[in-house]
Amino acid sequence: MDYVNAKLLATAVKPEQYPDTFVPEIAFVGRSNVGKSSLINCLTNRAKLARTSSSPGKTAVINFYDIDGMYRLVDLPGYGYAKVSKAERDRWSGMIETYLTDRYNLTAVVQLVDARHKPSQDDITMMNWIKSIGYTPVVIATKIDKVKKSQLEKNLTEIYQVLELDDNSILFPFSSETRSGKEDILEYIAEICKNS
Repeated sequence: MDYVNAKLLATAVKPEQYPDTFVPEIAFVGRSNVGKSSLINCLTNRAKLARTSSSPGKTAVINFYDIDGMYRLVDLPGYGYAKVSKAERDRWSGMIETYLTDRYNLTAVVQLVDARHKPSQDDITMMNWIKSIGYTPVVIATKIDKVKKSQLEKNLTEIYQVLELDDNSILFPFSSETRSGKEDILEYIAEICKNS
């Protein structure tokens, strides 16, 4: 897929601000600065569709991106950023939980983790929550271009084990820099949207 007609459709902090047209939504969750915006830009071939920042904790709203009117990519606020006040973290947490539990057309929840590091306790908590609400565990290990090839397999195995993934789970290695893994992720999205 060489070009996608993509646009920021809406930003929201509460359900009444969500788009109301019924198309499948794929939500991306992950720690602050894990690369959700870079992933969305890579998948849509748009350099600045989702705003990236070197400062973690910038996405404090839910962003809905319309893709050809066929489905939406949903960027949820990053979790686990310590420099944000506890009240602000609690607000984000409530925003994420409300969306993930109540959204009627949510088709998949995709968790991003940094391939350079062992998953954090926040990552483990999020994965356990994704499993508890009945979604198939789907993980994208980002920034693989920053991991030595000799180390990558070990890191991916650690992610698999720490998050307690199984044969039904999916783990995509991905780099927004080299675009490695992009086609596999797009195929996955097309498949789940077709079946939803």
